[in-house]
Amino acid sequence: MILNTSAAALLRTSISLIAFAAAASVPAMAQEAADDENAVEGEIIVQGAIITAQGESIAQKRNADNLIDISAADSVGRFPDQNSAAALSRLPAVAVQRDQGQERYIQVRGAPNRWTSVSIDGVPMIGADEGGLTRAYRFDAVPAVILNALAINKSLTPNIQAEAIVANIDLRTFSPLAGKNGFHVQGDVGYGFMELGEGDQRQGSLRVSYSDGTFGVVAGASHYRREQVTDNREVGLYDEPSGPADTQFGPTEIDIRQYRLVRENNGLFAAFEYSPQAGQKLYARTIYTEFKDDEQRDQYEIRLDRALSGTRNLSGGDLVRVPVRGSFNLGNYRTRNFINTIGGDYEENGWKVNFAANYTRTENTTYLPLVQASTATATSPSVRYDFSRPNLPIVQLFQTVPGATAGSFVRGPALANFDQTTLINANTAPALVIPIVQDVFTDSYTVKLDVAKELGDVTLTGGLLYADRDIGGFIFATSNAVLLSPAALAGTGLSFNPASYITNTPWDTGFPLGLTFNYVDNTRMRADLDNIFATLQRQGRFNPANNVPAENRFQLNEKTLTAYGMAKWVFDGGQVIAGARVEHFRLQNQGQARLANGTLVPLSAPQDYTDIFPSVNAKFDLTDNLVFRLAGQRGIARPSFGEIRVGSAINDTNSPGTIAGGNPDLRPEYTWGVDASLEYYIPGQGIIAVSAYHRWVDNVLFSNTQIVGTDAFNSNGVDRSRYLLTSSFNGNSGELYGVEFNYQQQFTFLPSPLDGFGFQGNLTLIEGSFDTDQRRNIGFPGTSDTIVNASLYYEKYGLSVRASYQWRSDYLETLSIGTGGTVTGDEFRGGYTNVDVAIRYDITPNISLFADLNNLTDAKYTAFLGSKGRPTEVEQIGRRYLAGIRFGF
Repeated sequence: MILNTSAAALLRTSISLIAFAAAASVPAMAQEAADDENAVEGEIIVQGAIITAQGESIAQKRNADNLIDISAADSVGRFPDQNSAAALSRLPAVAVQRDQGQERYIQVRGAPNRWTSVSIDGVPMIGADEGGLTRAYRFDAVPAVILNALAINKSLTPNIQAEAIVANIDLRTFSPLAGKNGFHVQGDVGYGFMELGEGDQRQGSLRVSYSDGTFGVVAGASHYRREQVTDNREVGLYDEPSGPADTQFGPTEIDIRQYRLVRENNGLFAAFEYSPQAGQKLYARTIYTEFKDDEQRDQYEIRLDRALSGTRNLSGGDLVRVPVRGSFNLGNYRTRNFINTIGGDYEENGWKVNFAANYTRTENTTYLPLVQASTATATSPSVRYDFSRPNLPIVQLFQTVPGATAGSFVRGPALANFDQTTLINANTAPALVIPIVQDVFTDSYTVKLDVAKELGDVTLTGGLLYADRDIGGFIFATSNAVLLSPAALAGTGLSFNPASYITNTPWDTGFPLGLTFNYVDNTRMRADLDNIFATLQRQGRFNPANNVPAENRFQLNEKTLTAYGMAKWVFDGGQVIAGARVEHFRLQNQGQARLANGTLVPLSAPQDYTDIFPSVNAKFDLTDNLVFRLAGQRGIARPSFGEIRVGSAINDTNSPGTIAGGNPDLRPEYTWGVDASLEYYIPGQGIIAVSAYHRWVDNVLFSNTQIVGTDAFNSNGVDRSRYLLTSSFNGNSGELYGVEFNYQQQFTFLPSPLDGFGFQGNLTLIEGSFDTDQRRNIGFPGTSDTIVNASLYYEKYGLSVRASYQWRSDYLETLSIGTGGTVTGDEFRGGYTNVDVAIRYDITPNISLFADLNNLTDAKYTAFLGSKGRPTEVEQIGRRYLAGIRFGF
């Protein structure tokens, strides 16, 4: 996306102002914020929940060595958010990507989510979602309650992993020895409902800790569950008019969907810490997190472009005998993390030594046995549709009746609703069942050592890290479809008719339709399907091993050996940290390609390279309260496992030949970047800050169809270097830059009781593009040009109220270039607004009531092809309400 002229001018002006401020002496604008100056990391001043967390976050930001933003937990040791993505979304320059309304991925500074790395307690983690097609980390699988703080490192020091082009996010867990001595219990219980569908939501957490200053132990659990209805409308493609008289263009189908789902976020965590004396600590931590989604889908595709006759365009259509296809399933999505760490810290005589060893296993699995059935030709209805409000098309159905001439058909009487039983005819239109699957498993072993020595005003730090990661799995597979006709089920004693699962319960929908549907009992259908597949498997008539083609599978091993060194020089009025990180990366990449005749060809594409990543971070105290930071760094982002896999389908009979699959010749994206910030710390645990960044990126990744250009797919003497490959590719260079404005303050200068008011807000303006050989000035997918987060709160007399506002502008989601360099349809996501309200009241110092009111704007999440007049998806989940009690002793 491109900024408008005024926004771009403001962006350039703001960056110039930062540079000017660095050279000027800026007088103090208010009294010295003593609490901020004297605060140490982890110290909590006893105040209200919001102001406590805000003060702790600002103190850590003020004392940090790099440009960082921190979200600290509130005073009862938890965030007012269900998962870590929701908590991160409140920080400057953070935009969130939602799935059916729930926060899942984040983008920092408008960059693609693959440009952000993740660590837990400083140990690097990897993401492997969507069948390995993205390295983006699933934050919805990490409940916020297990965390003590979240830190976004926007500039890197050498001791932070280099695989981060715009930011590294460190999720920090609770430390029992860092808190107060004694036995403590903290937790919450809540219950509420979803407005759309009236499903319930519930949450509960419990954290028990003990510390005597020498031994510390903590254990806890969290649970969040909601039953949700999601309204969804989609459009397949858009035909283009071939001339002035062409009336057969517009949407190719109107896809009406509704999802009923049960989602859970669960977490278990425990830690043991032993400190025999000051400066010495041993610890062991274990974390289990789980995301579960059991999802029923009712979907009806009105296939406009397959009508027998009639007209259609972008404003509406009148069509005769339009096929309708229904799709139904109960699908299971699972994401699990098993994170285990042991380590120790030692500090004495200016020496600091930190050691950690970690084993992490991630499991990302999907099983969607999809049932499809279509109307028979004789029962297909006629259709009128109104597309004047393209986000909410209205559909009217009619009978199809014989016309005046033999063999012709015309629109007949109107139908009150769609007869769902016409989707199946056991003899002429048996149901098609597609067992869609997708799995990725990773096993990671990481060992890290950090050693620092203070030498007066200089501190020297060095370290080693070794990571060994096995990644295996397969991308989405739909290859083992089964036609459940009476003949296919003969001899099983079983039958299958989707019409038998239609209920008498009408959809609960917030969208206008023009027709009605009843729910399908997908749970009972799934149970019967499982029984059918098990029976066919016992009889040797169905083999689940065929669900995944060999060319969809991948097996990779990454080994990274890292060493770094840096020096920190502290002087009157500031400090400078400079150094470099050296990484040796080795990749084993194995898989199989399938030729058109079915032959499987084993392929291997190893990689082995070494990189150096220098960085420098400088901090200058211009006054007691005014801080200027300047940083520079080099970073890297590696392709996802699914993108770089060697597995592919090869067709040697086409001219030229074609290949669809991974691209093992992908190179990492590299960046040089600079950051600058000006931070003014004000009373009321406040800050006014403006920061700017610029990233120059080489080898930008994008998807396309183009000539292979290498011998990676050659086998048995066949040269495939000039074939057309549909996959991911490296583009040319690009740049991303922007400016962030951040303001936080409690209004203590107001007379009581107004001094309980406060504000947290940030605005980010973003600009950027990259080039390929086919196109120029392409926006980065996922990049909104404007991001706004704002919260107005009141906290006094035991009452805490916060109203939060989040908005992001439209952004490019899917890039389409085509082999000739022409745009065949870039897809965008529409901007949206979310407003949440959180209310708490302290009954006693240890017990409080809470209410969370979410998505009060009833946001619609949209996608469109090129312009908003061509929507491809509109989704709505409704408002959500939750209330309960929190306690801490």
